[in-house]
Amino acid sequence: MSEPPKRRPGRLVLPLLALLLVLCGALILVGLAVQPRLAVAADQLLRLRAWFSDPAANPEWTVLGGQRCLPDAPMLMPTPGYIGFGWDDSFRPGHRHSGYDIFTPDGAVNVTPVIAAYDGYLTREPGWRSAVIIRHPDFPAIVPGAEIWTYYAHMASADGSESFIAPQFPAGTRELFVPAGTLLGYQGNWSGNAANPTGIHLHFSIVRSTPGGGYADETDIVNTYDPGPFLGVTRNAAGVLVCAGAITP
Repeated sequence: MSEPPKRRPGRLVLPLLALLLVLCGALILVGLAVQPRLAVAADQLLRLRAWFSDPAANPEWTVLGGQRCLPDAPMLMPTPGYIGFGWDDSFRPGHRHSGYDIFTPDGAVNVTPVIAAYDGYLTREPGWRSAVIIRHPDFPAIVPGAEIWTYYAHMASADGSESFIAPQFPAGTRELFVPAGTLLGYQGNWSGNAANPTGIHLHFSIVRSTPGGGYADETDIVNTYDPGPFLGVTRNAAGVLVCAGAITP
């Protein structure tokens, strides 16, 4: 019986080189796509550090709780502070932020008030220690015919032992009408993990409804709207989210 033909190394080298070139090209394209977002995130982190060090040093970054940023903006600003991270910002590669993180100028938990941004029907699920959600039936100027929800989170202590939600909204509250401006609670730093508290802030997002009439999972950006048009917020020349009415031409 004759021996089987020997494979020539060259037959494998060329396909492997082609595959390697394709992979390198893909990595370069991913790097080019990610790099601008990482640069923006680095700038945001530096600004946030500056804010924590001295909020009074940058008053132009501050939004005011209860403020209507534009005369025709439907929603009130839900809390005062600095919008450190906005909708579709990124903390890390692959991450897309689903709302606004508004950081307190007060430097302490359970001090900075959080209010309802618009009239609606408040729910606090039985297991929620730091969050409430409010249903709003219609916004014809922005999302005609759509029912939406506003979500307010991190209103608890770092270890989760103390909730800063207003006592009239105990866990299990459902569909309780609240007018715009109603005090919902105070900013806290509960992250969901006692070993890794967040900075003191409010996470605010505008959530789509599910086909069944409930609220969608707000952690996925596709289930949320950009809060900017609802609040009258825009980015200034430096990339900071501010009230549009506060920007001078």
